[in-house]
Amino acid sequence: MASKSITTLQLRSKKTKGEKIVMCTAYDATFASILDEAGIEMLLVGDSLGMVVQGHDTTLPVTLDHMIYHTAAVSRGTKRAHIVGDLPFMSYRISVEQALTSATRMLQEGGAHSIKLEGGKDLAPTVAKIVQAGIPVVGHVGLTPQSVHAMGGFKVQGRDIESARRILDDAKALEEAGCFALVLEGIPLEVAAEITSQLSIPTIGIGAGMHCDGQVLVCYDLLGMNGEFKPKFLKTYANLREQVIDAASQFATEVREGTFPEEKHSFRAKKPHLVKHPPSEDSSSENDDPERLYGAPA
Repeated sequence: MASKSITTLQLRSKKTKGEKIVMCTAYDATFASILDEAGIEMLLVGDSLGMVVQGHDTTLPVTLDHMIYHTAAVSRGTKRAHIVGDLPFMSYRISVEQALTSATRMLQEGGAHSIKLEGGKDLAPTVAKIVQAGIPVVGHVGLTPQSVHAMGGFKVQGRDIESARRILDDAKALEEAGCFALVLEGIPLEVAAEITSQLSIPTIGIGAGMHCDGQVLVCYDLLGMNGEFKPKFLKTYANLREQVIDAASQFATEVREGTFPEEKHSFRAKKPHLVKHPPSEDSSSENDDPERLYGAPA
């Protein structure tokens, strides 16, 4: 699979060629397979699974083991896309050694091709060590969900000159440290445009406007599976929530009415029969026929 997967060099070259990069989150093999077939270049196994899969209010409860489990599932369902494994809250902040261990596990056990982590200039030395170890890194600046409490909520960052300059400095530091791509989240489009123009590596935006080198959305969000989540930056391309509700309701109705399953959905024995009692221990070999069924055909 690795030889056929999209590489970091191919992704970086897209910026030079002026080709947009498409990234989408995935959390299981089924969705990964569908999105891969759709031609999505990058599948991000994001710690957003804490909110959209596990039902938490933030990403903070997600553990490294959770991330490795879901990344491995996505890896098994993917043939072509580049898989990015998200390092969750406090799995890389305690020490460089911890970060190296977490990143290594994400590739060895999860099957990721690269890792993503949140942070700016303060994280640059850690990023450099991970890259030196041969592990590709995607940076993440702007609105960083793992810092939700420090930021006072999920709020747009970089609206004033000082904070915008700080995000730009963070982006430059991460590029210098060796990141091959950078996620820009929840920042004004003007700030994202400036960062994108000053970096040689691709920027991938979410809530960062149209000037980024690529875009990422949570798969459940773009498919319209969370009817209550309607941020300004989101565009839905389907209404799967209503479709799933309709399909599940129809299934329930047919089961209750006895119209499902029909005969075409059922199996038949080669020698249909009913057995009122289990065969005795001294029964003939005929009763041991594997084609025979105990009870009604099922």
